[in-house]
Amino acid sequence: MSKFKVYITDFDYPDNEIEKRILEPVSAEVIGLQCPSGEGLLEQARDADALMVQYAKVYRETIMGMNNLKVIARYGIGMDIIDVDTAFEKGVVCTNVQDYCIDEVANHNLSLALMLIRRIPMFIKETKKGKWHWSETGLPVRRFRNLTVGLVAFGRIARNLAKKLIGLGFRVQTYDPYVSEDDTKAQGVEKVDFKFLISSSDVVCLQCPYTKDTHHMIGKKELKSMKPTSILINCARGKLVDNKALYKALSKGWIASAGMDDPEEEPAKKVDWTPSGNPLFNLDNCFITPHVAYYTEESLIEARTTAAEEVAAVLTGRMPKNRVR
Repeated sequence: MSKFKVYITDFDYPDNEIEKRILEPVSAEVIGLQCPSGEGLLEQARDADALMVQYAKVYRETIMGMNNLKVIARYGIGMDIIDVDTAFEKGVVCTNVQDYCIDEVANHNLSLALMLIRRIPMFIKETKKGKWHWSETGLPVRRFRNLTVGLVAFGRIARNLAKKLIGLGFRVQTYDPYVSEDDTKAQGVEKVDFKFLISSSDVVCLQCPYTKDTHHMIGKKELKSMKPTSILINCARGKLVDNKALYKALSKGWIASAGMDDPEEEPAKKVDWTPSGNPLFNLDNCFITPHVAYYTEESLIEARTTAAEEVAAVLTGRMPKNRVR
């Protein structure tokens, strides 16, 4: 008979075999749920000793109602979907997976940026109509070394991205109030204020966490201050960008194009989602990928393995490697 119950709140991979291989030897039963919104989680997993969380929101009520709960392990870096303060208050350990997709997310940012700088999808669309000239997409394509990329936040992913951008010849600047100018200079990156970055960058890449202070940090005001030839890239959290304002900006030509890895409504957390509810999906200059910036086969295996190992550590009285708080 199993000593512990581990509930996986939601998952979009084929099975739970990786988690079972790691957790069953420590006398844990692994139970897979499909509760991506977090609604009803308490009723389904009230007797949980551990929660492993992909997209589900774990609310205060849920944490307080689980009397056996010892650990909440996030399959990823961001902890904004988990009430970490309540967990800390109740003595529940929270863990994440810190380094598993740094290269992947940096590469996704870079891929979207290069695609739009070179206007590749616009050229492809016109060639399918039988048009065969560089002037057919309406905007010029410029040399990398004549362009400035602005990175909003300068953490591990942004630093990885900066190295690649500099190697390709771009000028890179960043806004991050928590990083010193000496630090950014050492990386070959100029530290600037937020307003200047938004107005002067040819490409703006968001790579900051989602908090109440960063909610809709890109809205009408910011979009109107960007260059009409500029590109917005958001491979962080969907709610960093006001999607209604972005639709207006792209429709009216305030900016040239946008690449996003998640819209504001975050479809993976919805049960019955369709793109019809967000007009951004109807635009030819907005390109949205289905929250896959983190994904390679290797990164997915690493995330699942590390999260399960963190749960096993806590359940057996050991210190996890990636404890949050």
